[in-house]
Amino acid sequence: MTTERVNPPELSPPAGFSHAVVATGSRLVFLAGQTALDADGKVAGDTLPEQFTRALASLLTALRAAGGTPADLARVTVYATDVAAYRAHARELGRIWRELAGRDYPAMAVVEVVRLWDEQALVELDGFALLP
Repeated sequence: MTTERVNPPELSPPAGFSHAVVATGSRLVFLAGQTALDADGKVAGDTLPEQFTRALASLLTALRAAGGTPADLARVTVYATDVAAYRAHARELGRIWRELAGRDYPAMAVVEVVRLWDEQALVELDGFALLP
């Protein structure tokens, strides 16, 4: 599989995402939304960074179980119950992303939602990956 990150100079410079990802491969993996659920199915963590860490780790666990790596991610959507809080923590969330997933950023979007399935959840991540 190959991926090419495309960031046209006509667009604002991306920070923590790529404007487009061109992926060529043979297996498409759709990753279900992951929140900060622990092994008992309860939301763990009181802060957005704590919950983001767990949700991203869970997304990557599902990806690895399907045979992929963070570099195989083509698209991730972040659903946040408070985009202002997400922006306020953006630097820390970026550090968490780099620690867990590296610097090969997929195409991404952050969407504010009224609430998530688990009422205590502050953030949910889903996405898809292209594997060789």
